[in-house]
Amino acid sequence: MQTAEASITQKITAEEILNDYRIGWESRQASLAGRKEVFMGKAKFGIFGDGKEVAQLAMAKYFQNGDFRSGYYRDQTFMFAIGELTLQQYFAQLYAHTDVEAEPSTAGRAMNGHFGTRSLDDEGQWKNLMEQKNSSSDISPTAAQMPRLVGLAYASKLYRQNPDLQNLKNFSVNGNEVAFGTIGNASTSEGMFFEAINAGGVLQIPMLVSVWDDGYGISVPAEYQTTKGSISEILAGFQRNSEGEQGYEIFKVKGWDYTALCEAYEAAVRVCREQHVPVLVHVEEVTQPQGHSTSGSHERYKSKERLEWEAEFDCLKKMREWIIDSEIATAEQLDQIEADAKETVRAARSNAWSEFSAAIKEDHEEALKLLDELAAASDHITEVATIAEELRKTSTPIRSDAVRAVRKALRYVRDENNAAKRDLIGWLEQAMGENADRFNSYLFSQSDESVLQVEEVKPEFDENSPVVDGREVLQACFDAMLARDPRVFAIGEDVGFIGDVNQAFAGLQEKYGELRVTDTGIRECTIIGQGIGAALRGLRPITEIQYLDYLLYAIQILSDDVACLQYRTKGGQKAPLIVRTRGHRLEGIWHSGSPIGMILNSIRGMHVLVPRDMTQAAGFYNTLLKSDEPALVIECLNGYRLKERIPNNIAEFTVPLGQPEILKQGTDITVVTYGSMCRIVLEAVKQLEEFGISVEVIDVQTLLPFDIDHVITDSIRKTNRVLFADEDVPGGATAYMMQQVVDGQGAWRWLDSKPQCLSAHAHRPPYSSDGDYFSKPNAEDVFEAVYEIMNEADPKSYPTIY
Repeated sequence: MQTAEASITQKITAEEILNDYRIGWESRQASLAGRKEVFMGKAKFGIFGDGKEVAQLAMAKYFQNGDFRSGYYRDQTFMFAIGELTLQQYFAQLYAHTDVEAEPSTAGRAMNGHFGTRSLDDEGQWKNLMEQKNSSSDISPTAAQMPRLVGLAYASKLYRQNPDLQNLKNFSVNGNEVAFGTIGNASTSEGMFFEAINAGGVLQIPMLVSVWDDGYGISVPAEYQTTKGSISEILAGFQRNSEGEQGYEIFKVKGWDYTALCEAYEAAVRVCREQHVPVLVHVEEVTQPQGHSTSGSHERYKSKERLEWEAEFDCLKKMREWIIDSEIATAEQLDQIEADAKETVRAARSNAWSEFSAAIKEDHEEALKLLDELAAASDHITEVATIAEELRKTSTPIRSDAVRAVRKALRYVRDENNAAKRDLIGWLEQAMGENADRFNSYLFSQSDESVLQVEEVKPEFDENSPVVDGREVLQACFDAMLARDPRVFAIGEDVGFIGDVNQAFAGLQEKYGELRVTDTGIRECTIIGQGIGAALRGLRPITEIQYLDYLLYAIQILSDDVACLQYRTKGGQKAPLIVRTRGHRLEGIWHSGSPIGMILNSIRGMHVLVPRDMTQAAGFYNTLLKSDEPALVIECLNGYRLKERIPNNIAEFTVPLGQPEILKQGTDITVVTYGSMCRIVLEAVKQLEEFGISVEVIDVQTLLPFDIDHVITDSIRKTNRVLFADEDVPGGATAYMMQQVVDGQGAWRWLDSKPQCLSAHAHRPPYSSDGDYFSKPNAEDVFEAVYEIMNEADPKSYPTIY
């Protein structure tokens, strides 16, 4: 473990030092001003980076074009220092300005302190990331920035070691890019932190982790957070003892010691950049002058002695003392810098508020004008005028105030027909459309590479198409993907040497090398993070979660990071990650493989594909590789040994998303299902035919997106009855499908019988084939569910069985 010694380095000029001091003071004043804005009601919430300024100034000195940050909401000074955040943008985010030009990090979609740079142009295409300093888009969950950090650093390793990637100059220069991660000391207690640290050490990647240690996690002191009270002490075993040994370099440095911080970061970044060795920089004795956030006060839980120490060791105070003692500047000069900083912040805050409120004011005044006109023309003048007056009294209006008032007013004039009402309806329609763009757009890609823009290419077969195990169809597909696109790589437990537990990658590591087909440890969360970070840097990872049940280890990262990435950046960043897993019909409590409802409700913003066989899965993989969107592909666990034909165009054919397939035509009832249930339903349908019941069977194929062209409703229009079947728990994916069809598609109009669901039992299946039979739907269950619906419709033709 290295302890940086404080000494004046000749590499930093007086001008640079004073510029750093200016940035630090502007950042501090921004924090103070931001807190006041919240308490004045001009912003909802505030969380700030005061107390961490000097450490972040030092770190920023060694952050180069092409480097990536994966940090958290205390890093405002760093963002100011690298030139990727202006003071006006800082306040625009505090106010939630929805203009992406004013607030480029999130377009007002995330609270303040959530930083990000725009990796994509207005068309959704990659910029040259080597010409800018990059920050991946922040998220709030503690330590959740760490899995992504692993991937950002891992991409540098791939770019350096894989010669086939050398031509991708917009994404890397020989893998020299360092991934900078930041985290608070309390968040190092999270499992994601330890998993990421271990993964970084195993992979030996240029990952530089800075821990801002202020001794607390909100109100909880370090002794309740960290063994020995020191993260660097408990991670000391990761320290490499010689240059040839794998491990970390670990630095400890005081957060108020400017020169020691500069020396520490200079050394740390050099090790990362040149040697691809991960580094931990433990920055101790930082402070948090305003407490955790505007939600509370730190005076409630810090002792008088602690508060006095924090005032004495405030990093900007100590930097000022050092500058004066070193005769770099006089007290009077620093006083002027501080005064100028305060005025600069005041002007930026005023400009940000003026720009934020101006557009809202325009809408507000237009709505008032139209309401006044409606009142004058309406028989309900009192009601409409009262609504207008209430809106007029709103001191700091937001967009919803005007929309709410207009919608209320239109209730009273519902039976009237005049020009004023038509004008108001026109205003409302336009406002709702504009606000849909501000607040509801970019859940998915809106670029030309959207998955819905990928052209369908049918699989081609002839008499010579070989009949093979399903796994061999996938193997041929992955072989072709790896051959045609050097950006593609696959990682996961057992994926490499043995070619995954079901052999879909068998022999491909030997053919393409360990960089392309790679084993990982048992660490689902950071397998996904490794893929997210690499995808953010232009690569095309396939990350495997060995069984669907294990997705729970990674669901938080999928939900909070990749699924909402396009949304929270309003199309500014993308991570086209393919997550591969397998589920359905395996036996056992922890291998039941069908928590679909949980997945659907957690990862909106990703596509969820549920192919019934490996040919469909292969087509989906080809489709996804042509798109710029993330997806989860759930293969059927019991399908790898079933026989299928390999398409002659295995590398080219695609399966469109959101397009169900009718597996069997029928006239009496529609059964909607997916995955392994398709085979069970088709088996039951054969039995039902013996009793004169004609069943139309539809495989939805993808749950997100779901039946874009309303194929299912077209079927119900013919059959007038429907059963939704799957093996999730009751109220899970069957309820989702019913809502999509009956409510969303309006299929209720065509139903002559109550729509019904057939699902598994509420518990997980016990081990054994009997456990599976009595826990999940089987052919007999499907038969009886369909028969019961037909019995209710025509009891004479279909008398009760039991």
